[in-house]
Order: sequence, then C-alpha cells, then structure tokens
Amino acid sequence: MADEPRAPPLRLGSLAPNFEAETTVGFIDFHEWIGNKWAILFSHPEDYTPVCTTELAALAKYEPEFKKRGVKLIGLSANSVETHGGWINDIDEIAGCAMSFPIIGDKDRQIAFAYDMLDHQDTTNVDSRGIAFTIRSVFIIDPSKTIRLILAYPASTGRNTAELLRVIDSLQASDKHRITTPVNWKPGDDVIVHPTVSTEDAKKRWPAMRVVRPYLRYTTLSKEEVLAARV
Repeated sequence: MADEPRAPPLRLGSLAPNFEAETTVGFIDFHEWIGNKWAILFSHPEDYTPVCTTELAALAKYEPEFKKRGVKLIGLSANSVETHGGWINDIDEIAGCAMSFPIIGDKDRQIAFAYDMLDHQDTTNVDSRGIAFTIRSVFIIDPSKTIRLILAYPASTGRNTAELLRVIDSLQASDKHRITTPVNWKPGDDVIVHPTVSTEDAKKRWPAMRVVRPYLRYTTLSKEEVLAARV
C-alpha cells in the first residue's frame, strides 16, 4: 500500500498550520489564540529535560520584553498536560518568577509531526528511554499566521533568548520601514535600505543614506524608530 501523501515541508512564508490542543491554560485553537499578535512556538522533547528547563526559565524572565513587542509565547512538550504542572513549578523556582505562557500537551506528537519537528518523520520514534525524537524547534509567526523564522537546535545546545528578541525587532522594523538589518545588528545600529526601494526614493526618505555598493546602501534607524515599529 502506498504511503499516505504528506503536506509539503514548512518554509519561511508558509502558513503556520492551525491546530486545536490542550495546554496548561486550557483548550486552544492556535490561530484564534494568536489573534492579531505575533507568536513564538517552541518545542521540547520531554518534561524535566535540563537544557529545556533553563530555556523556559529564561523565557519566563524575558516574557515582559516579548509582550512589549506584541509577541505571545507558547511551548510544546511531548507529554500530557497533566505532567507539565510539576515541571512548571521547577521552572518558576529556577526563574525566580511565575511562568504565565502556556505549554501544549502533545503526547501523541501530532503537532510536532505537522510542524516537521521530528528527527525521524514517524510519531512512534522514541529513544531507548522512551523520549520522542523531537527536534528542539522555534517558529516565529506573524499576525497573518505566516512563518517568519524557523530554527532547529540540537539537544546539547540551549537557545539564545536575546537573539529571539533581536530577530523580532528586526522583522517588525523591516516590515514598517522597508529596510533590512545587517550582520550582528541591534536596535540603534545602521540598517540596509531594502533592495526594492530605488536609490532616488531612498535619498528622499533618508538624505544621509550611505552607498557602499549600488546594492548595499546604509541608513540610520534610531532605537526610538525601532520601538515605534513594535506591534
């Protein structure tokens, strides 16, 4: 019997698959839960895993910064919601603050499968300890439910929370101001004029624009302008 066809893999610009799920804050429809906000969906293979615990503690601390940017956080772990409670208690203690964003229960790994989060594309694959082969993935999703960033981390390496904030600042500023951000950019640094903006139009908008190459044109974007781009 032929294998059942699968949907194309998710790419940047793909519509984020919708789903309904039980979470630590109740039952949600994912797209309805996002509403008109940005969202970051991040996955974990198991409750009580050490690297993931440090990540969730950091996100709990940084959550006010994400809220300033109009971003909602939501985690996923390949366990039932019932097992998340004890883990959250540990996270709160390590973070020194209460974690308020939800964690999805994905014991059957159907959501992980839909989002292409599995090392092996079979929801029954687990290691010798019974832990799902779930890639530690991150998706940044904009208010139109479009995927704007995809990251996949190995089990040995914790995520960089500050980098997620930096990417959000870049995406929101880029959407508002028709610019892109260069290597190692942070708010307040010079930005690059978007290639679709003609040099003539760019000079009108940014008189101090600096042309390094016809395709590489720098201008200034203040921290205040980056802040104003936040949803």
